[in-house]
Amino acid sequence: MQSFPKPLSAKEERECLKRCKEGDKEARDCLIERNLRLVAYIAKKYQSGGVEMEDLISIGTIGLIKGVDSFKESKNIRLATYCARCVENEILMFLRSTKKTQRDVYLYDSIGSDKEGNEINLMDIMEYEDEDVVERVAKEGYLGKLGCYIRSSLTKREWEILKYRYGLQGEEEKTQREIAAMYGISRSYVSRIEKKALAKLRKCYESEEA
Repeated sequence: MQSFPKPLSAKEERECLKRCKEGDKEARDCLIERNLRLVAYIAKKYQSGGVEMEDLISIGTIGLIKGVDSFKESKNIRLATYCARCVENEILMFLRSTKKTQRDVYLYDSIGSDKEGNEINLMDIMEYEDEDVVERVAKEGYLGKLGCYIRSSLTKREWEILKYRYGLQGEEEKTQREIAAMYGISRSYVSRIEKKALAKLRKCYESEEA
């Protein structure tokens, strides 16, 4: 926080906003620079999500710039109040997209191949809407094996967390934070359980193919 300049006073902010509206680039840059401490403060709230602080600040700064460029004094609120929402929204969108990408990586990890040499991944053997894929996987016995592997390899909590994370058996898909709140544990602990459960299933299929 100490490396960022102090925020503008209300009077200084009004003057910069006026000049910025008139096209003064220096005034715009000043508004952005003097609100970077706000970005760092908000980014710190989300640091536990596994993303580097510098990355969060970079993403938050994009939100700050959007906020400065779209702010209108007619909103009757301080620039910092308006920009705080923009910064938080930008960070949250980034974290959601990052989680989705991480989840996709887990689901598309290879767990072996069928008799014809076609690669099989976790997405294939869990719940999938494409009827042709389900028929092909079922024919090879992967769906049946999944149930056996779940019963023999996963603990009750591991299976429940996978079920909630990926919306299996009719459950609503939930984030790691939501599951953590359900069980009264940390988000990082939910992440570890999820990775461990998927690794166990992957190992079962790899052993079957060996």
